Order: sequence, then C-alpha cells, then structure tokens
Amino acid sequence: MTTNFAFTGDYDSSKQLVLLASVCSGILMCKIAYDLTGFISPLLFSAYGKLDGKVRMEWNNRGFSTFHAVFVSVASIYLLVISDQFDESVHGDSVINSSTRLSESVMGISLGYFVADLMMIFWHFPTLGGVEYVFHHCLSMFSIILSVTSGQAQFYIFMVLLSEATTPFVNLRW
Repeated sequence: MTTNFAFTGDYDSSKQLVLLASVCSGILMCKIAYDLTGFISPLLFSAYGKLDGKVRMEWNNRGFSTFHAVFVSVASIYLLVISDQFDESVHGDSVINSSTRLSESVMGISLGYFVADLMMIFWHFPTLGGVEYVFHHCLSMFSIILSVTSGQAQFYIFMVLLSEATTPFVNLRW
C-alpha cells in the first residue's frame, strides 16, 4: 500500500491551490455567517439586544457553527449517498482510495471552519469551550489533513462529518 502524503513531494501544486482556496473559503464563510448572525438576530429576536457582549459573541459563534454543520451535512449526504464517488462498481477502486476535487474542497472548507472556530476558542478562552473543544478541533483538523494529503479514507471522514448534522440541535438547546 502506498500513500501520497504532501511531505513526500507527490502532492501536486494544483491540489495544494484547491486546498488553500477551500480553507480560505471556509474561514471567510465563518466570518460572513458570524456577521450575518449578528445582523439578523436583533431583527428576529428582541432579547438579542439585551444580551451582554460575551453572550452575544457566543450566539454569533453558534450561528457560524450551525451554518457549517448544515453545509457539511448536505455535502456529506451528497458525496456518500447521491453521487457515485464511493461506488466501487463504478470506479473499480476501493472506497478507501476514492478522492475528487469536490471532496477535497468540502474537506478544505470544513478545515477552514475548524481553524476559524479554534481561533475564536483561543481568543475568548474559556468562554467558547475548554481544553476538550481544543482537543476536538485539533483531532478533527489532523484527520482531515491526513485524508486530503494522502487521498485516502475520505469516505470515513465524510461519515464522521455527517455527525455534524446534530450540531444545530445542540445549538438550539442554548
């Protein structure tokens, strides 16, 4: 079994550019969703204006967390169920080795989310979460980076990312 990790020199520059662009897009998506949550919330919820700064920041953070969860859940369902990306009878290769620009882009956007959220956690520590959140984000980023750079196990990463579908419900209980 061979792997194509980026540090071996086999990872081509167009893949690196796609990954960099998608990570930056994920970070930008978080910023836009955060700002949009702060703009829309006072229009929809009168109590939002009465929240103190830290609570308002946490609410807005949950806004981009929910946006990412919906995005990555829909993308995971598409890639796992609707598309033929992981269909061995179509591609003749094991699902372990299946990788496309779309799947790498979705993972890059998700990686951008984890970077942005981790920076928010560090910046406002421990308001947005403690060490367990830092560990969760670092492990998630490590797994995604390994999968994208090796081109392997994306099927399993998308199965795990599908569990993000629970995030909006967790955020609603707040």
